[in-house]
Amino acid sequence: MNNTTIKVPVAFTIAGSDSGGGAGIQADLRTFAFHCIHGACAITCVTAQNTLGVRRVDAIPTEAIVAQIQAVYEDIGIQAAKTGMLLNQEIITAVAQQIEALQINNLVVDPVMVSRTGAQLIDDEAVKTLRNVLIPKAAIVTPNRYEAQILSGLQINSLDDMRAAAEIIHSKVKAKTVLIKGGAMQGSLRGVDIWFNGQKLETLTTKKVDTKNTHGTGCTLSAAIAANLASGNSLETSVHQAKEYVTNALGSALDLGKGQGTPCHFFPLLQMLNSE
Repeated sequence: MNNTTIKVPVAFTIAGSDSGGGAGIQADLRTFAFHCIHGACAITCVTAQNTLGVRRVDAIPTEAIVAQIQAVYEDIGIQAAKTGMLLNQEIITAVAQQIEALQINNLVVDPVMVSRTGAQLIDDEAVKTLRNVLIPKAAIVTPNRYEAQILSGLQINSLDDMRAAAEIIHSKVKAKTVLIKGGAMQGSLRGVDIWFNGQKLETLTTKKVDTKNTHGTGCTLSAAIAANLASGNSLETSVHQAKEYVTNALGSALDLGKGQGTPCHFFPLLQMLNSE
């Protein structure tokens, strides 16, 4: 048997650990693997959580986060990166400094500030630092409805509101490209996203999937965008491919525990097994 050496792109996630395995680092690495991308990570915080909720969050020291980023960059390299839960102002500042110092391109910022239910997850100073220091360094930022409201200062209740918010986030927050996610919108707007890069304003739709098992959807989308960027796809193509991936993963969502399950990141394998 001949040995085979395979070289693949590397995508990097800077995010928190979800002990329940539905979101955060765990979702990101599974998403990278599905796309045949080697996934590396810097863990920013450790959570004790399950399908019913979060019980505890512990921040990783910033020195340890910086060491993780530098160790991977200096040896393995990074073709694309994404950020998730950064937890506090100190961590956000340290991550932004590393992104700039190492000139990490193809950065996707999932601004984990507010949950899909509207609960704020980080304090106001951390929000300010995320908005002013990190988001301008990103190729794309992917806020949900409530995060887009904070970043734009607008109340978002309609498609026109989403479009206006995207334009404000682009111009005032200096985001190069904005993808406002419609997962928290109501009625026919649920799952409708708005893309704006300063020149092109586009409404993105996919088929709707009726499932309660959506924990980690935002993490999965941003990781899929990063994976596509690492593969050399354009940003616009990466977003379209990522949305299709998430839709398919939701179509085979995993019914875990007593609460909210997660999209199935390995849906083709599950479908293959079920067909045998």
